[in-house]
Amino acid sequence: MNINEIAKLAGVSRATVSRYLNHGYVSEEKKEQISKVIQETGYQPSVSAQTLRSKRTNYIGVIIPKIDSASIARMVKGIIEVLSEAGFQLMLACTNNNEKDELKYLNLFKENHVDGIILLGTIITREHKRLLSQLAVPVVILGQYLKDYTCIYHDDYGAAKALVSTLCTTAGEWGYLSVTESDQAVGRNRTAGITDALEEKHISLLADHIMTCEFTTESGYKKTEELLKRHPGIDTLLCATDTIAVGALKYIHDSGLRIPEDIQLAGFGDSTVSRVTTPTLTTVHFHYETAGREATRILLDMIKDPENTVQKQLKLSFQIIENESTRN
Repeated sequence: MNINEIAKLAGVSRATVSRYLNHGYVSEEKKEQISKVIQETGYQPSVSAQTLRSKRTNYIGVIIPKIDSASIARMVKGIIEVLSEAGFQLMLACTNNNEKDELKYLNLFKENHVDGIILLGTIITREHKRLLSQLAVPVVILGQYLKDYTCIYHDDYGAAKALVSTLCTTAGEWGYLSVTESDQAVGRNRTAGITDALEEKHISLLADHIMTCEFTTESGYKKTEELLKRHPGIDTLLCATDTIAVGALKYIHDSGLRIPEDIQLAGFGDSTVSRVTTPTLTTVHFHYETAGREATRILLDMIKDPENTVQKQLKLSFQIIENESTRN
């Protein structure tokens, strides 16, 4: 089966089938005719032939820091939805939070001639910027802001401030389980939002009331134990992610304290697990799937129009989800 036979069976010209396969304009009626024939015959166009004609591979490289994160999974879901609709394939690379692996995969994608790259990085170093500047294909930074690059990111700072304001009327002594400040979005921005919001209300969050965690439930459990043994008067505990908050919740339960009566608890991410804990977890909803879709649409536009070098920087909104783990 070849393109000429597809055209004959569909009752259209060879050029129309070619435009259809290369995502050019084809009327809806002819699209349906061609699609029906392709489905019935099981025709698979030659990827190598398409690549030679279009000088494109129809592959998009996506670099993620971890595979078992609910937020990243939701962003990747949004990416896949748009790529599938546009006829592009995903090449996924996971770095396990290793910044050197991010550099390795950027080089790998450059050498394998993907049409574009989406980078969900957590730490952008000078070496990252140097390598990004050498890429001949468009790149979109997803999940954090990077000056001079097209990026889609969340309002982590604003969300943290809003969460503090939501809980402030019923809070006494505050504690915070953060992550490393080398992580710009989750580490620096959320911590800055919390501390700035408290300072505006003339409340001090002392340095020894902040514990740095890893992105795991186990770390949340262990650091909550350390923090509450050091400061048993804490009655409001914020966590940088829902995953960390679930660990904190388990330790609070295990220690015989009540949530929210003794300690109110909140996280970030609006993960599925936040809705099934006992009590359910107050959290911040970020539009992760929307972020993935928008990043991909922008990247595909950059691929289609390489002469357009205007950088787009889109900050997405958030929503506070008040559940049973807080006293409001």
